[in-house]
Amino acid sequence: MILPQRRPAQHNPPPDRFRGYIAGMGTGAGIRIVVGHWQSSPLGGFTDVMVQHPDGRRVLLAPNDDVAAYVRATYTFDEVLIAPVRADLSPRELTVTAGPLSLSAGIGARAPLGHLLRAVPRRLGTSPLWLGALDPLARLARLRTAGSAGGGRREFYGVTDLRRLTGLCASWDGEELGGLRPVLPPVTFGFGSAPPAPSIATLVTTIRH
Repeated sequence: MILPQRRPAQHNPPPDRFRGYIAGMGTGAGIRIVVGHWQSSPLGGFTDVMVQHPDGRRVLLAPNDDVAAYVRATYTFDEVLIAPVRADLSPRELTVTAGPLSLSAGIGARAPLGHLLRAVPRRLGTSPLWLGALDPLARLARLRTAGSAGGGRREFYGVTDLRRLTGLCASWDGEELGGLRPVLPPVTFGFGSAPPAPSIATLVTTIRH
């Protein structure tokens, strides 16, 4: 008797986790900016910036080719610029220089949603299972907690705190961008946009393969 051969078990690779901050802001010039400041990730610590111009053009500012390749595989851009990206984050201010972009944003009080998020146990609040179940409710507030990361991958945003941005001084190619404005219209890099109110979120982003 010939026994059927067993197929080797297939194991999915472990998820990628990015721990850090995302800041979203609009400007008087109509440019919307999303800064990802990551303290730990599969790519190490880094900062990248996504910029959407009033005409819809989407630009990624990345510090190296590895970051650019990963982010571009996850989101959609019309242009990618590799340039030194330097960021400094304190409890009161976020400063970034990246290629043609320079900005300094004031950080203010915790938003009401931030108080609610801090009440959720961290392990639950960053769990993909929880975030997947929460996404239909988040959509009612024009937010997303789960969606496609491209290439058959799924992405989950586990926000654990949220603070308001209080002011902005920014320039692009030496041209002043005007004061702080809401992130409107929404940015279109991926399945969701930053919240309309300018803010900085503490979060764990999980990408499942």
